[in-house]
Amino acid sequence: QMQLVESGGGLVQPGGSLRLSCAASGSIFSINAMGWHRQAQGRERELVARRSAGGSTEYADSVKGRFTISLDNAKNTVYLQMNSLKPEDTAVYYCNAGRRMNSRWYDDYWGQGIQVTVSS
Repeated sequence: QMQLVESGGGLVQPGGSLRLSCAASGSIFSINAMGWHRQAQGRERELVARRSAGGSTEYADSVKGRFTISLDNAKNTVYLQMNSLKPEDTAVYYCNAGRRMNSRWYDDYWGQGIQVTVSS
């Protein structure tokens, strides 16, 4: 079945940058979108960004202008470039793969999550 493996997390200082990667493998039939959610300690999981193979994107208001999502369709890999990181960006980041249909997003598969910590 679908497998999603995240990489690139770690510790970074406020104002710094980090790039997350997520490679999908296995059965990807019907999948046409990938993205990222995050869950901070004691908080609900929330959308960070997602992108369809056709180029449609959606970003959380809290990361607009700082984060950029990109998708390598040939490699079935999604990236999240995170700039100007803030302590409130600290969370476990989860890769997802799914579908965009009729202007709606469906998150069908999830990675195990990777820690991002923004701290001095």
